[in-house]
Amino acid sequence: MARPVSTPAKAIAVAVVVLVLLAASPAALALHDYGDALHKSILFFEGQRSGRLPPDQRLRWRQDSGIHDGAEAGVDLTGGYYDAGDNVKFGFPMAFTATLMSWGLIDFGRSFGAREEAAAREAVRWATDYLMKATATPGTVYVQVGDASRDHACWERPEDMDTPRTVYKVDAAHPGSDVAAETAAALAAGSIVFRDTDPAYSERLLDRAVAVFAFADAHRGAYSGSLRAAVCPCYCDYSGYQDELLWGAAWLHRASRRREYREYIKRNEVALGASDAINEFGWDNKHAGINVLISKEVLMGKDEYFRSFRENADDFICGLLPGISSGSGHPQIDYSPGGLLFKVGNSNMQHVTSLSFLLLAYSNYLSHAGARVSCGGGGASAASPVQLRRVAKRQVDYILGDNPLRMSYMVGYGPRYPLRIHHRASSLPSVAAHPARIGCKAGAAYYASPAPNPNLLVGAVVGGPSNSTDAFPDARAVFQQSEPTTYINAPLLGLLAYFSAHPDLEAAQLGRD
Repeated sequence: MARPVSTPAKAIAVAVVVLVLLAASPAALALHDYGDALHKSILFFEGQRSGRLPPDQRLRWRQDSGIHDGAEAGVDLTGGYYDAGDNVKFGFPMAFTATLMSWGLIDFGRSFGAREEAAAREAVRWATDYLMKATATPGTVYVQVGDASRDHACWERPEDMDTPRTVYKVDAAHPGSDVAAETAAALAAGSIVFRDTDPAYSERLLDRAVAVFAFADAHRGAYSGSLRAAVCPCYCDYSGYQDELLWGAAWLHRASRRREYREYIKRNEVALGASDAINEFGWDNKHAGINVLISKEVLMGKDEYFRSFRENADDFICGLLPGISSGSGHPQIDYSPGGLLFKVGNSNMQHVTSLSFLLLAYSNYLSHAGARVSCGGGGASAASPVQLRRVAKRQVDYILGDNPLRMSYMVGYGPRYPLRIHHRASSLPSVAAHPARIGCKAGAAYYASPAPNPNLLVGAVVGGPSNSTDAFPDARAVFQQSEPTTYINAPLLGLLAYFSAHPDLEAAQLGRD
């Protein structure tokens, strides 16, 4: 158990972190090639693909896999993404991944550049195509392919996997409002992404999102209650399904502009807990994201009806800004001595990228509205959009190598990065290099090997430091720190796109808020 920190010691620690986060020199902040990092972070998703790979597949060491997924249930569930370093397709984090990739394109699409914007859209489509298959049967959402316990007992390539490809679903008798509403959010957000480039596809996505959300709302319940043995402990719904219903409605409101979703949000704001646990945002807990997303309506002067969401968003943001709200009653998030945003648990970088994305998105809305974040009574303590962007940028820079270890946590970026990531396909010889099958237990020798992974999963961001010491063991067995996930990378796309288009903006504004 951690020893409590005394008040004076904690004050000193906060002061040090504030200096690390807010007083870095412009020269130090201008060293990274954010465009290169963006390119690689999109490329990562090609390494996570399941199904038949297209001719333009760039990570050539991957080959077709899971080409009969869904057959045991008489449906086509090929395609989609493996969530992390295993070979299971989990629908809940995959849908969240698609939603966050889409949000980055919606808010910062012009910053991607034509080539990377097109590549990012294809990454979204690989997910939304799969989600359309998973929701093709009315009143049913297929939420997982693969037996997680059997899969995790093996270390084998996705091209070789012979573990059960069991299909799991939610329906009226076995509800899963959380995964269904997140799927609706992903489809709705995707419909906005494709509105101009593929209007017919966009319309199909939105129509399906409407139907899936109606199902999620009509048959309420958490999918981990219906499918506990299959989805827990990997992706249990710990926060309840209520946040996903609001999240889904918020995205349907943004995509469709239909009054019914506006009314749904307001009518259910209290009942579904819009202001609960607002310092969380990730595949399980959407509260902070809901408030930031809906706040745009208020800040753009479109809907005072949602003012309470703006207040919730301000409270959330204040909790992320060291030195801004300490002593003002806002719950504070922790930072490591090296300046990394830190939350207790596995895969800390998922919190770093998702919360940093919300900082950037909210700063964008504030800038357009000429507004600031109020963190104290009567506006005594306030933060400018520049300050929000600065903290977000510091987190991105930490990931890319501005940290005590001088290590990039993105594979393939910079001179030093993780070489032994917890990832089956990356750590085992490719089919081209080793055509013979590598069985379930035969892969154990590769898992235990101290040698670097033979296949570079370019762009993968690993879980990173998992405690407050900024330490990182580059070890395959320490999955909590060495495993990449799609939902770490997804919010990073928008962040990298913005900073690639504005590489000197924050450095030029460091001295003025």
